[in-house]
This record gives sequence, structure tokens and C-alpha cells, in this order.
Amino acid sequence: MKLLRVGTAGAERPALLDSEGTLRDLSGVVDDIDGALLADEAALDRVRAAAESGELPRLDATGLRIGPPLGRIGKIVCIGLNYHDHARETGAEPPAEPVVFLKAPDTVVGPDDTVLVPRGSRKTDWEVELAVVIGRTARYLGSAEEALAHVAGYAVAHDVSEREFQIERGGTWDKGKNCETFNPLGPWLVTADEVADPQDLSLKLWVNGELRQDGTTAEQIFPVGEVVRYLSRFMTLYPGDVINTGTPAGVAMGQPEPKPYLRAGDVVELEIAGLGRQRQEVKDA
Repeated sequence: MKLLRVGTAGAERPALLDSEGTLRDLSGVVDDIDGALLADEAALDRVRAAAESGELPRLDATGLRIGPPLGRIGKIVCIGLNYHDHARETGAEPPAEPVVFLKAPDTVVGPDDTVLVPRGSRKTDWEVELAVVIGRTARYLGSAEEALAHVAGYAVAHDVSEREFQIERGGTWDKGKNCETFNPLGPWLVTADEVADPQDLSLKLWVNGELRQDGTTAEQIFPVGEVVRYLSRFMTLYPGDVINTGTPAGVAMGQPEPKPYLRAGDVVELEIAGLGRQRQEVKDA
């Protein structure tokens, strides 16, 4: 299923995109698309049955904002330097263990919402990423196969980053990762049963129409199952938690000087095969 949330920010209602590409209203079946729904197999079965019935009300998509496909996100766990080609372009050694940092849920916006360049920023960068959404509580998982069974679905994430704040201002990476609007998510949450192999997905990102990132999850140093297993050894993952699994080569930081960091007026578009497409206009905060 392709689950999504539509409407004005803070007042989104649940919806789904049916097999024919028609937007359907789910608000008569469930209250929201969130961790509570993803952990409730009976509720998910009701959604599937409603989708298959063909009786869900049709929504007019004209002018309708698409919000983040997941409400009440618990935490966003991010994996840095998780693609061989991205490590090469930045001159970094591939890490021996996953590089882990956190992003606040309040960075999440809709897939087509505005991205803001922070005040004082000179190095705001783009990163297309596969987002993994947890559907079952995960603690001390024993294998990658077991870990994948705890995944509810997948989505497109844009892990916007300010490189000066992240790398040059001391401390951890958090200052460069948690600025407002720095995590567009969606358009859909695609349930795990529709993603045959999370290690066989193409990722692309364009800036002002120019292709900047063109990668594949096959390049991940730590595959999705291993990432979920690894994280479960250090923290409990709950339904509705999100994991951003890293970005392929092609970020601004990896380009020759002058590096083409984002500025007000730029347009960023990104997509992952089968998971949908985003488009953001960049403005000053």
C-alpha cells in the first residue's frame, strides 16, 4: 500500500494512493498514519480491505497539500557515510561500524514544502536518502533477517545538511542537521510488502534541473537489515520511528570549488524508484 497524509500542516488526514493512482480518503477507517496504526495488524488489515473494496471516497488532488506520510514520529535515527561512493567523494574511510546521529522529528516537513536556508548559512547541502519506518518494537535483534521483519515500510527522505554547522563549528553533527525544514519526508509510506529488495532501489536528485545524485542502495556499506539490527543493540526502536539510511555520491560538499551549495531560489527534486518524488523550493529563513 501507498499511505499518505494530506491537508494543511498540522491538520493532515490519512489517505492512500490506490493501484490506479487515485487518491482515496482513509479518515473514515483510521484516525492517522502513525506508529500506533503500523503496530496494529488488525487496523492495517482494515485498511487493506477498504482499499480492495474500491469504496473509499475519492479525493480531489488539485491544490491539495501532501504532508509527511507519518504522524507523531518518535525519533529519527540517521546513518552517516553509508555509501561507498559517498565516502570516496568526501575522502573518508568507510566506517567500521555505522555512524549514528539523531535528527529531531520537528525537522520533518512535507515532500513539496519549502526548505529554508538557515540564517548565516554558507554551506546548505542536499542528500537524497531511503527512509525506513519501524512497525514493531525492536530490541536486541539477532539477525538482519529478523530486523527486516520489524520494518513497516519505506519512504523518500531529504536529509538537508548545513556543512559548516555540522563539521566546522565544533561538537557533534547535530547543529548542521536539525535546522527547521531539514527533513522533507514522503510523499508516501510504501509498505514493506511492496518493496521486494531494499538494496535494489535507485535514488536520484536534481538541483535546478541538473542531475546531481544518481545512485543505488546496492552501494550501501551497511544494508537496511544490518542497520536496524545494529541500532537495536544500542536503543529501542518503536513503531513510528524513522531511520535515514545515508546518501549516495553527488552532494555539494563532494564537488570541486566553488561548491554549489543551496541558495534561495534553487529548486531541488528527488526520487527513489517506487517510493515517489519530492520537489522543494529553497528560501531564506
